[in-house]
Amino acid sequence: MNATITVDRAGRIVLPKPLRDKLQLQAGDSLEIEASGEEITLRPVRAKARMQRVDGMWVVTYGQLIPENMLEDTIEAVRRERDEQILGKLE
Repeated sequence: MNATITVDRAGRIVLPKPLRDKLQLQAGDSLEIEASGEEITLRPVRAKARMQRVDGMWVVTYGQLIPENMLEDTIEAVRRERDEQILGKLE
């Protein structure tokens, strides 16, 4: 994708929505910036997940804490999905 963007007075730029969608960028995501000569490169900073064995179970770790609301939202979504599956079997 090629586009021309403008730097505002505060030095900000807006990434076009199709590009944000393609790279799965959301508000609050971090970008790494690199300058070389006349070129600027932006790269999304992605969490580096890894698996490790804890008490005999495989656990995914990200090297940073998962926000509490994300954990609560995920638990609630899994419970709703499970309840819908159970209700679907009873009908």
